[in-house]
This record gives sequence, structure tokens and C-alpha cells, in this order.
Amino acid sequence: MYELLDKIDSPANLKELNMQQLVQLCAEIRQYMVECCAVNPGHLGSSLGAVELIVALHYIYNTPQDRIVFDVGHQAYAHKILTGRREAFRNNRTRDGISGFPKRGESEYDAFGAGHSSTSISAALGFAEAARLQGSKDKAIAVIGDGALTGGLAWEGLNNAGSSKADILIVLNDNNISIDPNQGGVHDYLLKVTTHPFYNRLKNKVWNSMGEGKTRDWVQRKVIDTKSNLVRGSGGAIFEALGFRYFGPIDGNDIEQLTSTLARLRNLRGPRILHIHTRKGCGYAPAEANPTVWHAPGRFNPETGERVKTVYPADRYQDVFGQVLMELAAQDPLVVGITPAMASGCGMIPFSKAFPDRFFDVGIEEGHAVTFAAGMAAAGMKPYCNIYSSFSQRAYDNIIHDVALQGLPVVFCFDRAGLVGEDGATHHGCFDLSAYRSIPGVTVAAPRNETELKRLMYTGLSLKGGPMIIRYPRGIGEGVAWKEASYEALPVGKGEKLLDGKGVAILGIGPVVNRALAAARRCLSETGKAPAVYDLRFLKPLDEDILREAGKFKAVITVEDGSLKGGLFGAVSEFFAGRTGAPVIKGMGIPDRFIGQDTQKAQWALCGLDEESLFELITDMLKNL
Repeated sequence: MYELLDKIDSPANLKELNMQQLVQLCAEIRQYMVECCAVNPGHLGSSLGAVELIVALHYIYNTPQDRIVFDVGHQAYAHKILTGRREAFRNNRTRDGISGFPKRGESEYDAFGAGHSSTSISAALGFAEAARLQGSKDKAIAVIGDGALTGGLAWEGLNNAGSSKADILIVLNDNNISIDPNQGGVHDYLLKVTTHPFYNRLKNKVWNSMGEGKTRDWVQRKVIDTKSNLVRGSGGAIFEALGFRYFGPIDGNDIEQLTSTLARLRNLRGPRILHIHTRKGCGYAPAEANPTVWHAPGRFNPETGERVKTVYPADRYQDVFGQVLMELAAQDPLVVGITPAMASGCGMIPFSKAFPDRFFDVGIEEGHAVTFAAGMAAAGMKPYCNIYSSFSQRAYDNIIHDVALQGLPVVFCFDRAGLVGEDGATHHGCFDLSAYRSIPGVTVAAPRNETELKRLMYTGLSLKGGPMIIRYPRGIGEGVAWKEASYEALPVGKGEKLLDGKGVAILGIGPVVNRALAAARRCLSETGKAPAVYDLRFLKPLDEDILREAGKFKAVITVEDGSLKGGLFGAVSEFFAGRTGAPVIKGMGIPDRFIGQDTQKAQWALCGLDEESLFELITDMLKNL
């Protein structure tokens, strides 16, 4: 079906192609990506824009000996297709399929795994310095997007790499957007570089006038040395100040220009930055027209670009969060919303339009988002800071040092808590319960449905003396009538009994409580016996009245959509430790291993957190009692 792509089994095959064939191959890769992602959704837009870059890198460099380190991995689909995983790409992000991100255990061409942003420069510098110490001539290349460049870790890597004199090339893939439009000074700086008409006229005129036999590097260097005097704030001055030789910007969707430039840069040594400008969604009109939607568009018709509409049986938790935040902001002028570049994913786009002066997208800077929220809280504002649970791990110190230690009332809303499905291990929000319950002065809560989320967010309005963490899962809610529910402040540290029973008590937290309750009711219906079911609602502080009541049962089952080690199971076990006549405690949660990509329901079943598994456990425990 594909004249050239079907013959590419490894990057070695690329080196047999001429320039005209490389152009054709790029077109075929795009067509193949669109064909596959139309029926098996993934992160499409960024990868469409990076096709020429990845083809050029594998064409010029000797991979896998030369290491290409991708940032995040949203742009790496062509890399997977070209490195022996063409057919496997059809099962991208599925159980037993390949990962949606670079993964060391999957291929020798995946030099470094990545699911979070801003790691590539530090990792590539590690490869470069290792090569020097080992006497190797292997090259290290970091591929980073302009959105990921806003992350603090990227700048730590730049600072170290520039002063190290390491043999490292950083390719800055500048497409003017990450998931949502990029924010901040770095973005504005790069935009000036790539769009200033005088500079681009000069660059193009010089570049196009040269033939293959001339030294473009020398001419480029002269242009770089003079352009900061011609265009205020443009060029590579900021990178050169850090110790890099700067080249570009060039057209990152021009395969001939890319291969020519990379061939010259490969023979240079020391810290270098190549700045390329690409179009997110390049080559597929619908994706170019709406890059935010087509970052991860879901299923669609590849011929027309018409997306398959998903009809949700209930509102999604992120949409509940966004609507409630708007209503709280309408009630209280001190409420502000903060997100590290996840405005659309966490449901804050409506809030950003309704309250633009109170909406802050700080870029891919989780640590900064937390400390920024702390500053606002210290000044008397009421910040609601929304971060994906797995991304909050990057701001752990900020939460402790800048918020909790100072007793500041920041409401943290952790979206995508628990098992998230096809994005797999890098994105699961497994560790928040166990990580944050150990911090003094922090309130940790997990709603079992949409109404509980609404009321917990309202409870945060009157927060005093420390932060509150509200964690909730990815995807649809339970279908309760949350919009009609009143705003009520919930008593902190108090849970609720949902079902009377004998012999066994189930202590749960979060939406998994609903599956435990359904399993308990089924047990009552089929056997005439049922456990008592409690929704603790708060992991910290724990409802000790409920725990004392549960202590009268012969056995206790804890149920949580989080790491079994150190979470609710750990908290309940600690409470009963050393007590005479304490019940047998059985914990159900995410086991002590990383869970691979699959559907959420399949992951629940794997961890024993689906209704069927809980029913079997309850039935067995009641029978043995």
C-alpha cells in the first residue's frame, strides 16, 4: 500500500533513499499516522508536525548508537514507525501493544523513556558526558518542544549543558503550541524570532543564495552575530549567553534544509542548539486548522476529518470541576484558578473566558504553579490550583515547603487520580494518597461522585490553616444530579455509612466506593449476607468514629484507587496496630508495581478494583467468617 514506507524496517533503510524519496516518505508516514490514529486514537498533532525532523535525524545520525532523547514523546510517532514498529503502531497505546511514549524496554532506539515534559536536555547531557568518559564518539541529541522548554527542569539542563562544553545537540522544535496555546516570556521570545519579517527575509535570502559547496555554517554564524542588533529581543542571544552555539531558526518541515543543516551540525562539537519552526498537525488540514483539538482528537474519519462524537452517559469530573469553579468565582471575588498548561484537559476553558483576570495558565511549570498559588493565598486570595495527579509529583517539595509549612489555604484539585487508561504508567495518579497524607496540616479528600466533588470544592472556600487536596479520576462521573444539589460545606474528617452489614466492614475512599457498594448489594441479594460499607471521604484527617465502629467487625476491607502501600490501607492498619481484638485487615488497591496501558476498566479488574472482583472477595470473606 505504501511504496516506500513498507520497505523501511529500520533507520538503516533510510540511508538508501534520495532527497525526492525522503519527501515522498514523509508524506507516506503522515498518511499512515492518520490512518492508524483514526481508529486507534493517540497524540496526533505534534507527531504530524515532527515527521521531517525525525526522518532527518535518523537519516543523518547513526542510531541507536547515537542517542535521540525525546521530550514527553507526543512528537515521536514517526520515530516508532521508522524503528521496526511500523505494524505494531496499529496497536499503539493498547494492552500488549506498544506504548504511546518512548520506552527503554520496548526498543533499543528508545534511548530514554518520557511521559512528562522537560526531561530531554538533562537526560541527553547525561548520555553526552557518559560518552566522553567512556571514550565514545556516540552523539546525544535532545528533541524538545517550545512548550516543554518553559519547564524549570529544561532550564536547569540548559544551564548545566551550556557550561559543561559537552558534545550535545538540542533541537528546539518550535510549533507555537503545546496542548493549549503556550504561555509566558520564553514563548513570546521565540515567537519574535520566528516571525520577524526583516530577519526572515535576510535569513532566507542568504540561505537560498548558497550552493552545496559553500560553508553555510560560517554564513549562519555571521547572521546570528548580527541579528540581535537588527531585531530587538530576537535570535539566539539568550542561548548563547548560556554557552550554546545557536543555529536557526529554519523550516522544520523542509526535509532538504533539515538534513543539510543536521549534517553540518553533526560534525561540530560542544553544546549546540538548532531552532526549527514546524506546524503542529502539518500535512493534515483539519489538524493544522485546530491544533488544540487535534493534539489528541479521538476517533475520526481520515478522509473528511470529521471526529466521531463521544456521547458520555454522565458528566466528566473535569467538567464538573470547571463549572463549579465558575460558580464559586461568581460568589467570591477572591477565587482564582491556576493550571500548569492543562486548561482544556482540566475543564478550565469556560472559567478562563468567564473570568479572564482571575485565570492563570502558567505553562508547563508545576512547581511554579504551586508556589505562585501559595503567594496568592498569602496575599488573601483563594486559589484553586488544578494539576494532574501524576504531574503533581513534580511539585512535591513546593507543596510541603511553600504551602503546608506556612499553613496556606490553597485548594489543590488533582485530576486524573488513580488509573487513567491508555496513557499507562507515566500518567497514572497512583501515588498521591500515600505521598500527601504524611504531610502535616494537609487535608486530603476524594469524592465518590460529582455532588461530593461540588461540595468538597465549596468546603475549600472556608479553608484556613493549611492546604486541601481533592483528588478525582479521569473520565465520566456516576451520573448523579449534581447540578441540582445544594452547596454544602462538608465537615472535615467525617465520612458516611452507606450500607449496614455484619461480619465485614468495607472502608473506601473515592469513586471505587460505588463499585464496592454495588458488590455488597449484589452479595446481599444473592446470599442474604452483606458487609457494612463506609465512605470515609477524607484520608486525612481520618474519621476515627467510623474506624472505631469498624473495629467491632471481624474483618475490614479497605478499598482505594491508589497505591496500596502507604495509602488508606496503611492509614487504617496504623490505626488498629497494637489494639487488642483488632479486626483482620485486607487491602484492595493498586499493587506495588507499575501498571501498563489498557482501558480503565481492564486496569481496575487487573487490580481487583472492579465490581466483579470485589463481589468475589466479599463473598469469600463472609463465607470464611
